[in-house]
Amino acid sequence: MSTLVIVESPTKARTIRKYLPNDYQVEASMGHIRDLPQSASEIPAAVKKEKWSQLGVNVEADFEPIYVVPKDKKKVVKTLKDALKNATELVLATDEDREGESISWHLLQVLKPKVPTKRMVFHEITEEAIQSALHNCRDLNEQLVHAQETRRILDRLVGYTLSPLLWKKIAPKLSAGRVQSVAVRLIVMRERERRAFRMGSYWDLKAHLTKDNTPFDAKLISLDGTKVATGSDFDENTGQIKAGRNVQRLNESDANALKERLLGKPWNVSNFEERSSRRKPAPPFTTSTLQQEANRKLRLSARDTMRVAQSLYENGYITYMRTDSVHLSEQAIAAARDCVTQMYGPDYLSPKPRQYATKSKGAQEAHEAIRPAGNRFRTPRETGLKDRELALYDLIWKRTVASQMAEARQTSLSVDLSVENALFRANGKRIDFPGFFRAYVEGSDDPDAALENREAILPALAVGDRPDCQDIEAVGHETQPPARFTEASLVKTLESEGIGRPSTYASIIGTIIDRGYAQMQKNALVPSFTAFAVCSLLENYFPDLVDLHFTAKMEATLDRISTGDVEWIPYLREFYSGDKGLDTQVRQQEDQIEPTEAKTIVLENLPVKVRIGKFGPYLETEKDGETITASIPQNLTPSDLDSEQVEVLLRQKTEGPEKLGMHPDTGEPIYILIGSYGPYVQLGEVSDENPKPKRASLPKGQTPETITLETAVGLLSLPRLLGVHPETGNKVQAGLGRFGPYIVHKKGGEEGKDDYRSIKASSDDDVLTITLDRALEMLAEPKRGRGRRGSKKKPMRELGDHPTDKEPVNIYDGPYGPYIKYKRKNISIPDGDSAEELTLERAVELIAAKSSSRKSSSRKSSTSKGKTSSKKSSTTKRKTTSKKSSQSDT
Repeated sequence: MSTLVIVESPTKARTIRKYLPNDYQVEASMGHIRDLPQSASEIPAAVKKEKWSQLGVNVEADFEPIYVVPKDKKKVVKTLKDALKNATELVLATDEDREGESISWHLLQVLKPKVPTKRMVFHEITEEAIQSALHNCRDLNEQLVHAQETRRILDRLVGYTLSPLLWKKIAPKLSAGRVQSVAVRLIVMRERERRAFRMGSYWDLKAHLTKDNTPFDAKLISLDGTKVATGSDFDENTGQIKAGRNVQRLNESDANALKERLLGKPWNVSNFEERSSRRKPAPPFTTSTLQQEANRKLRLSARDTMRVAQSLYENGYITYMRTDSVHLSEQAIAAARDCVTQMYGPDYLSPKPRQYATKSKGAQEAHEAIRPAGNRFRTPRETGLKDRELALYDLIWKRTVASQMAEARQTSLSVDLSVENALFRANGKRIDFPGFFRAYVEGSDDPDAALENREAILPALAVGDRPDCQDIEAVGHETQPPARFTEASLVKTLESEGIGRPSTYASIIGTIIDRGYAQMQKNALVPSFTAFAVCSLLENYFPDLVDLHFTAKMEATLDRISTGDVEWIPYLREFYSGDKGLDTQVRQQEDQIEPTEAKTIVLENLPVKVRIGKFGPYLETEKDGETITASIPQNLTPSDLDSEQVEVLLRQKTEGPEKLGMHPDTGEPIYILIGSYGPYVQLGEVSDENPKPKRASLPKGQTPETITLETAVGLLSLPRLLGVHPETGNKVQAGLGRFGPYIVHKKGGEEGKDDYRSIKASSDDDVLTITLDRALEMLAEPKRGRGRRGSKKKPMRELGDHPTDKEPVNIYDGPYGPYIKYKRKNISIPDGDSAEELTLERAVELIAAKSSSRKSSSRKSSTSKGKTSSKKSSTTKRKTTSKKSSQSDT
């Protein structure tokens, strides 16, 4: 006979088993073993005819939930019941939060144990924590179970009442979750701001100065005592200076005239200020802040962050990852301080142990922040972890250790310089003592690099000094629209508004993307036209449900239910069945919602209607009494749809595709079209004989306006054979795929998978002109794995510095043998030369030969394209972000 311990996952079971006595058996419930019905087939036959059965909640009998064991959990339940037959004791060891408590409660309801039962809780899976938990078991906390059940019922009522309405009025498969709908509205509201945004332009001057041979820059701040306009002075809705702002706005001619007038005039330091400041380290991670930093630094989605963190927790590397608390135990503080002393020295240790207070009003879940597990923190190197798990553990380790480090001390410098009637300002920053910066800088991957970037060194300056002006640059700026939400900034906003629980943000954002309400573009959440339609319907007919304050108040009420301060049944009854309840509103409003109106999106200043159709969003307009429609490409967002694009889409529909010219070899016409996935070129017309003519998407940076016939012919010729690999004899090709241009070494067969390399937009390489030699260079370079930024491969040999620019010349081992690396160039080592015996002088010769051959092929390429180079103007135009934008999402 033995003790049966039940946890949620097999991974957690394997880890915890190591720390339990031999007569303990550990099994996994695989999460919840029962839940509300997910489909009509799961609804019990006894209640299937009841009108409330589709909700899974008996709204006529005090909101009693219908719980069922899904088909995929029946085998799990049988395994647990069989294990229980041989047990003399049952220990429920699910997670310590509300969800974990609920899983344990459901296990009791289904298994109905006849042996003594205990509840064991812990926030890390280490031997010490498990042994302590075994000796401090408690009873099941029904108050936590009750809180989770109330939240689950409320979410089901909202989702299963509103979603069918969206299916009828807009499109099938849509959803309207309680927190999800508010999150979608936030994303849509930001996109509306971007659409309403009007760009403002302004110019200023940047002076390049020197003092004692030390260069520094200064920026124009005022003329004749009047401040010069910057981005924060502009109204985002008009593109003009805000009312009441006493500023002087320079245009291009003003700036250039002032530049010419000031050149050669004497400069004088009129004011010098120093201001010292201290910075304390950020608190250890909570669920929310971990999701934000992992998104900013590691480009992990909230869903991936929680998945990786779950694995780290279950394998005993970190403490429980669903927590609102920033508290650290005394054991954790001691472990962190030991790390500081050993790795950075006593000078970097905070004078006293630093403890943090949780600011979130509704904070609950686990009682400690996310940190490395145990009473001794393993360094990232000691863990043996790899890839994403290593990167996330490294982030958690650094943040925890930094929390016990000394404050950073820095000095801000401000120097005002006068020249005639203009006042310039140079700003500098000096880090006097890096403190916790040595371990962790929020928002930066590399603390050492961040330290350098944070410093802006100025020469020794004093009032009355006369630095030399080397040059003055007129710089143009354009204000930028408010930045779109990233996952990090959306999580931050949801938490600050008190909407939802941080532990659910990952699944909420995942659902928003899965349902097509938003797509990721360069780490930003871009709402779809469907999101606009759904948001408008909810705002017009159910405004409370998407109101931020109402939702936050609802969240607070749910937390009060968990403490017993609010009765749950009267609250649910009022919310769902009251005079202004959800069910009442839906019955009253359903007939008032016209489907055609619900599917129509109102976008100002457009001469057409935008509607949601069976196959996606489309344009609709009337011309000569005839209705004309045109599909909107998937990559075209609501904020980017303007009158010019509308005209192009409608013209393509009414007049047919634009013909670029005739193919020089086949004589067939080449058309430029815009489809659901963006612009593309097509060879020939669609006909019965040619139902699928050859097509090629336009590469990044090309538009229908800039594409030439020559480029179109090249794109239609892809994939292009470059030659054969000298070592394998297999083909090497260049092509254009889903993720952009690439080269590929076609291995195939028994030799293994084809070997791909992306052609980066930032490089000088072109998919239409790249040579075999260049492709072989790229193939010789090792692939860069995802999520491993900052990791550098060690060279086989360091030959020394290049004699002309002192850049290092090294030899690396690649998949096709050793190669020379110099700057960003990879040069194959030719036959007859040995990597072990190669000299620096010989490597320099090979580098020069490669550079010469590339320049020659580049000249031929540019000649064939008929391109001419032009000198850049010394007057440059740069973009700046408006103050509102930069403050919104940082």
